[in-house]
Order: sequence, then C-alpha cells, then structure tokens
Amino acid sequence: MPGEDDPIWIHRGVSDPAYFVPPTAEPPVTPAVRRTMMSNRGRDTGPELALRSLLHRSGLRFRVDHPLPFDRRRRADIVFTRVGLHVFVDGCFWHGCPEHFVLPKTRTEFWSQKIETNRVRDRDTDARLQALGLTSLRIWEHITPVEAAALVAQTYRGCLDADPARHSVG
Repeated sequence: MPGEDDPIWIHRGVSDPAYFVPPTAEPPVTPAVRRTMMSNRGRDTGPELALRSLLHRSGLRFRVDHPLPFDRRRRADIVFTRVGLHVFVDGCFWHGCPEHFVLPKTRTEFWSQKIETNRVRDRDTDARLQALGLTSLRIWEHITPVEAAALVAQTYRGCLDADPARHSVG
C-alpha cells in the first residue's frame, strides 16, 4: 500500500512512546488476578447505579457516561448539561481514597504510579472544567447513596441559583 514504507507514518501515534512496555518473560499477574481486573467495570458500577436511581426518583434528569468538552476520551459519570455540573463517582482503590486505599503488596511501584497518575488526571480534569466555568463534583464510592444524592441535589440547586438567567426555560 502507498505510504507503508514512509517512516513518518510509522511514528505517528496517539500514545506516548513511554506507554509501550516490552513484554516480560513472566506475566505480571496471575491469570486469576487478570480475570478479576478485567471484570472491573468502567461504568454502571453499583455505587453509580444506586446514586442515579435516587437522583432520577427525585425528579432530576441527567446524562450518563458523558464525554468531557475538552477531551472526548475522558468521561463524567453523571452530567447535568443545563447547569454544567459534572459528577464523578470515584472508586476508593482506583482513585486513592485517603480513608480506604491500601497499596497492594505486589507490584507496588506499578500500582503507586498508576494511582498517582489517576489522581493527577482527576485534578487536571477538575481544573479544566473550572476554567470552562463548569462545576465538578467528586463523590467517593464509600459515601452512602442517600448522602451522595443529597450532595448532588444541593450542588445542582447551587448551580441553578448561581446563574438563574442561563437556566431559564422559554
């Protein structure tokens, strides 16, 4: 095919070259651990579903797993588009909850780097949303769904009160 031998074409990638790690002789995790990690859901987790159910029952309408305006690969769990409220339900392990996160005893360097990268991305996401005049709300998965729903509803009302002209219908 034309362009296959073009060295510029070969090096045009989306991912940083440091992302690619050469394979090791042994797999880094056991098959059982691999199955467990692969079964972790990226959306529709138990805490998300419970929160969404309570919000919907209270009359609030929202978008689910919605891409962020500045990076289509990053997604918010729940978005109230009319008021610009982006809700993230963060898992205690994956986002390094200060109360519940315990660093695994195996591959500690990998996991500490992974969790720190997630934390940095979370802070970057919050800052970029704020720079666009949007609101970011992060809720840990260990917060009860009732408390989380009350916090989301309170923040939603606060967004409405902050700029009522922007959100008027008609």
